[in-house]
Amino acid sequence: QLQLAESGGGLVQPGGSLRLSCAGSGFTLTGYSIGWFRQVPGKERERVSYISSSGNITYYSDSVKGRFIISRDNAKNTVYLQMNSLSPEDTAVYYCAAGSLLKLRFGRGDYWGQGTQVSVSS
Repeated sequence: QLQLAESGGGLVQPGGSLRLSCAGSGFTLTGYSIGWFRQVPGKERERVSYISSSGNITYYSDSVKGRFIISRDNAKNTVYLQMNSLSPEDTAVYYCAAGSLLKLRFGRGDYWGQGTQVSVSS
């Protein structure tokens, strides 16, 4: 069964950091671009960041640029999202998705994880 699994979410104080992981199960992520998305109840899903299959193309939304860093370790079949200087506005369920770069640019993916909750609060 082909799956993506996110981990690393939790509760953190404003200004803190978290590192999310997106691991592939049943398939290799090497040939896929990977994107991170987030969603708050009642709002549309927001594209946060993505990284190309080669790792040489990355994208960040304006809301996270300069604070988040996306990276991939193909040997571990895992993509990471390092989140720094977190604020309450970053509170959401974070999802990773695998697909082509074009699909991720439009908020689509071939495979999706179940999501991990990130809560930023004092």
